[in-house]
Amino acid sequence: MKRREFITLLGGAAAWPLAVRAQQRAMKRIGVLTGAAEADAEYQARYTVFRQALHALGWTEARVI
Repeated sequence: MKRREFITLLGGAAAWPLAVRAQQRAMKRIGVLTGAAEADAEYQARYTVFRQALHALGWTEARVI
């Protein structure tokens, strides 16, 4: 292994922990799959309670991508 390749490898190894730490701030997502119809009143009531509980825990609802 040549000296220049070794220095490049060593520099990459030193920067790797910084890159890993930067990637840990990923946004967490929750998905909800149900077999109920959207017009179902019981489904609407349960979904509303679910959203309120998440909101109380500090989660926010965003648009679907």
